[in-house]
Amino acid sequence: MQNANAPESSLIGEEYEVEVGPVAHGGHCIARTEEGRVLFVRHALPGEKVVARVTEGEETSRFLRADAVTILDPSKDRVEAPCPFAGPGKCGGCDWQHAKPGAQRRLKGEVIAEQLQRLAGLTPEEAGWDGTVMPAEGDKLPPGEVPQWRTRVQYAVDAEGHAGLRKHRSHEVEIIDHCMIAAQGVSELGIEKHDWEGMASVEAIAASGSGDRQVILTPRPGGRLPLVELDKPVSVMRVDEKDGGVHRVHGRPFVRERADERTYRVGSGGFWQVHPKAAQTLMLAVMQGLTPRKGETALDLYCGVGLFAGALADRVGDQGAVLGIESGKRAVEDARHNLADFPRVRIEQGKVESVLPRTGITDVDLIVLDPPRAGAGKQTVHHLAGLGARRIAYVACDPAALARDLAYFAERGYKVRTLRAFDLFPMTHHVECVAILEPVKKDA
Repeated sequence: MQNANAPESSLIGEEYEVEVGPVAHGGHCIARTEEGRVLFVRHALPGEKVVARVTEGEETSRFLRADAVTILDPSKDRVEAPCPFAGPGKCGGCDWQHAKPGAQRRLKGEVIAEQLQRLAGLTPEEAGWDGTVMPAEGDKLPPGEVPQWRTRVQYAVDAEGHAGLRKHRSHEVEIIDHCMIAAQGVSELGIEKHDWEGMASVEAIAASGSGDRQVILTPRPGGRLPLVELDKPVSVMRVDEKDGGVHRVHGRPFVRERADERTYRVGSGGFWQVHPKAAQTLMLAVMQGLTPRKGETALDLYCGVGLFAGALADRVGDQGAVLGIESGKRAVEDARHNLADFPRVRIEQGKVESVLPRTGITDVDLIVLDPPRAGAGKQTVHHLAGLGARRIAYVACDPAALARDLAYFAERGYKVRTLRAFDLFPMTHHVECVAILEPVKKDA
């Protein structure tokens, strides 16, 4: 069955009966047609027999993307998707609504293991990892129940002003009346039932460290801001269509978050972990791995509003020193505000690969890096390895980028001491890892 509107060489709409193979990075599984074509199949699980309908690809494509539209032989790990907006052709926000919670974590573990082996040549044992992906506190729920973890939700708005979420790999909007993984503070705003005519998107934020709520409006070209009257008190910001800056309309221009018994101000556009338990979980994993000592020097790279820099400063004490580097101007302002009571902390603005060489730093005791999804890259990793740190903590939201960078560290004499994985994005394919590295001991 072929899509009548597709180009002649397109295979969109074609259906294949396939045996589903292993999970792959990206929220899908791999299957092959009888002719040997590779399919990346969403809404399937390893070992199932399904009918897969092609959603992207043509005769000359290296692989095809597809949805499992009929399950002929289900996996024991399959459940009915709790969310009515999950499934083929629907909302693209969740990848694993159809899998038991424990199965989701096993699938993520298999992806991490595959990426480590393929890109870094490491087995789980060589990476100091027991192969498990740990749920966040309070997230271990029975099948059919969904953790309400997403404290920031970016709603897309259609031409009629209805709020929804994007379909997978599409600009189309799936209109919803409720997002099951949205935190309670987001759901209570009632974004979905309000009219957002003239807006391109509405981002809703409900801080987990306080009662602060905020919406950030992005107007369509020429769109006028609506009168925002939501179901709970909220501050309002808008994105300027000319410079892309975020400006206050009314209320506080920031929300307050908590971690490590400190309050952090996070301004509009500033990064903070989305899961309510994530900041504390990752901070503890990093500090336990680094074991900071009084008087040590440390780097916090891609430091955001200063979460790890604050934890390090507290532990290295008045005789120690911490340098944070962050590219976002507003995040730097927040980090400086948040860490103002630590005189031995300095925050520099700019890209890590540009700022770090200019600092003149030639040696350091500890390094934390929490790079964006693409990773730190070879140049930065090699620079860091030359600073002689006794331990490095690498926080990664993408296992492929982590594995690539671990291989670069290995080239410069650093090995993985331990690796821990955390399921801080339930129902999606995303997973967070913390790797602790140390220099390889040279034989005398």
